[in-house]
Amino acid sequence: MGAFAPVTDEELARAREDAAYRHKLLTDNLEFLLAMLNRLRSSKHTTNPVFARQIRDGVQLAVKLADMIQASAENDPPHAA
Repeated sequence: MGAFAPVTDEELARAREDAAYRHKLLTDNLEFLLAMLNRLRSSKHTTNPVFARQIRDGVQLAVKLADMIQASAENDPPHAA
């Protein structure tokens, strides 16, 4: 798992125009977030209120990302080949 790289303005601009790229960008970021949440959950610090808050915030963000992916798929269905 690599380090997190924030989304650039160029990537955002491309995502606005390219539905497939947008879907990949959202999916990749969701996978990264879920991996980090799993790492936090597995840590010995889960009783620490700061870590617990980070996990809750991360789960809320993951749900939002999943909703965005679903909405994107509904608005831009794959083209039949």
